[in-house]
Amino acid sequence: MSLITDHILSWVTFVPLLGALALWTVVRKDSYARVFALAVALIDFVLALHLWVHYDAASGSDMFVEKVAWLWNGQVSYHMGMDGISLVLVMLTVFLGPIVILSTWKAITDRVSMFLGFVLFLQTAMLGTFFARDMLLFYVFWEAMLIPMYFLIGIWGGKRRIYAALKFFIFTMVGSVFMLVGILFLYFKAGSMGLTEFMNVHLDVHTQRWLFAAFFLAFAIKVPLFPLHTWLPDAHVEAPTAGSVILAGVLLKMGTYGMLRFAMPLFPEGVAYFAQTISILAVIGIIYGALVAMVQPDVKKLVAYSSVSHLGFVVLGLFSLTPLGIAGGIFQMLAHGLSTGALFLLVGVIYERRHTREITDFGGLAHQMPIFATFFMIATLASIGLPGMAGFIGEFMILFGTFGSSTLPHAKLMSILAATGVVLGAIYMLWMYQRVFLGKLNNEKNKNLPDMSIREIVVLAPIVVFIFWLGVQPSLILDRLEASIEKVMAPLAIEESHPQDDNPHHARLTGDASSPVLVIRDTENK
Repeated sequence: MSLITDHILSWVTFVPLLGALALWTVVRKDSYARVFALAVALIDFVLALHLWVHYDAASGSDMFVEKVAWLWNGQVSYHMGMDGISLVLVMLTVFLGPIVILSTWKAITDRVSMFLGFVLFLQTAMLGTFFARDMLLFYVFWEAMLIPMYFLIGIWGGKRRIYAALKFFIFTMVGSVFMLVGILFLYFKAGSMGLTEFMNVHLDVHTQRWLFAAFFLAFAIKVPLFPLHTWLPDAHVEAPTAGSVILAGVLLKMGTYGMLRFAMPLFPEGVAYFAQTISILAVIGIIYGALVAMVQPDVKKLVAYSSVSHLGFVVLGLFSLTPLGIAGGIFQMLAHGLSTGALFLLVGVIYERRHTREITDFGGLAHQMPIFATFFMIATLASIGLPGMAGFIGEFMILFGTFGSSTLPHAKLMSILAATGVVLGAIYMLWMYQRVFLGKLNNEKNKNLPDMSIREIVVLAPIVVFIFWLGVQPSLILDRLEASIEKVMAPLAIEESHPQDDNPHHARLTGDASSPVLVIRDTENK
């Protein structure tokens, strides 16, 4: 047991990869491949429960640390660690893993073992990204995510799958190149790829701003933040259901996680300089995503644009630079992964039966498929943030944290404008539900559709349970986040004088770690 517990992060990370290799080489028969992949995902979930049970939430520091010299006399190391922020996103990843695999039972019939191998490979890359504490190791995992997702979309996607896969690959790769340049610059300054060593490098104001921009671009594309979002609808629409669930549930969170873990604490002057601009883009994304979702004729594309809106809330919460807003942003990552993952699974259920996602092809489905309609209503209400569900907690904390922020000029106006996204979300989601499920069942092709099977109910039920559970007991997550947020954001609590600063009106960070505050310094009047 010590072999497992002493290296638990490595086991959680690489068990899916071992499963993928087995699927590609040994377990090739379809029926065996499905059972084997599900077993591997469940084993990984059980291993991750060890992290949840034994994590000390009060410390806020990395636990289960593994560090071994890797390259260049230890300047690059295999350094893994986990704090509360990583823990929450890791649990989301391993929770969705078995659900995604079970959802493919009948949907994927071509090259099943290869498909499931890519799903498990992608899980390893995502988990490694959350655990990595060496910047080169992080970059390896970050780029490794591109490979399986490219093939999942490009081989098993829809009619325009090649276009969507290439667009996803090019967008993400371009942003990552700028981040790699920033990583190499810091390496030559620090003499090591360790995140701790990067944190100790002293950089002037202008260098911090440029490096923050390089890192932020890579993460903003992954979110995706307006106006870098154009790859997302194509990727979602063309991806198979499993790919869409992984993409919305976990992959988009890599961008906001990267902002919080790396870009913000490494470059506080960059945060001070760009925070207002980024917050404005986040608010635009919230409203724009909602308005575009409202006019979509395709249910899947509507849900895809809703992700642009929801992730705008997350970015706004992070750059409010208040503990409440940041905690709300992380909670919203989790809530969005559950509700939007459920919506994509449900869209997949109806697509398997009708091979269309056009809203006009439906109507009155609640009469024919009452169980399906019930699950879809729960996921819809969770997505729009109904009180008592997980989505409400995250959005409320973000809006409240932003409204009370001292870091952003016009913070109250931003929070009010962002709140309109909640109203618009209710409009487009409920309007879509009305057109698909209510009214008369007029289309003859819908009159013999079977309701959800036992397998499909088993797939959706755990997500529904956690949507309600976290909605009434958010402390289950928030208690594990508080100390880690304070520790990660501590570098932002600074106040320095920079006579060489050429922008006399930009925000300057000051305060303590638990309540960072931005003040405006006007050097022209001093």
